[in-house]
Amino acid sequence: MKVAVLGASGRAGSEIVKELAARGHEVLAVARRAEAIPSGTGITAQAGDAGDPAALASLIAGNDAVISALHFDIPAETLLAAVRQAGVPRLLVTGGAASLEVAPGKRLFDKPDFPPEWKAPAMGGILFLDALRNEKEIDWTFFSPAAVIFEGPRLGHYRAGGNQLVTDDAGESRISFADYAIAMVDELEQHRHSRDRFTAAY
Repeated sequence: MKVAVLGASGRAGSEIVKELAARGHEVLAVARRAEAIPSGTGITAQAGDAGDPAALASLIAGNDAVISALHFDIPAETLLAAVRQAGVPRLLVTGGAASLEVAPGKRLFDKPDFPPEWKAPAMGGILFLDALRNEKEIDWTFFSPAAVIFEGPRLGHYRAGGNQLVTDDAGESRISFADYAIAMVDELEQHRHSRDRFTAAY
């Protein structure tokens, strides 16, 4: 499969690029600084600015899917416009955990101990998901991670969920960037969450 990865030099993006290449996909890895993108067989590094929809559209055209590992300072409509113009049928987004439910009708974002410094970026993810839910043309998937996503070993396993935060027996919700990448590429290949959101944690 031909896959464009946006934000390919970041912690999530770089792991997704490596996981895709390891499985034999043809990867167009896009970041503002191409030199920071992982190198390897099947990976084409390309400098690009996701804030310019027309330029991004010409860059990603011809791919089977786009995986966005961008921060939410790029508005959903900007990214959707580029994907539409390029004619790419699928968009997978590395999302945030804040909109996941921790109890019926109560999001992680709504908890009183939700860190104040995380609220602005978390709201960006919530608004992005809201925008995707109104999208009728592109086949999108929003992947909310565990509450804590960290640099750690590739264990090769995870537990998937839907709109509820996945926690372990100790009540913790964690996953490494490497295993997050496995779950993202599994979704790309298995296509289980068309126009839907899912999550994954240990």
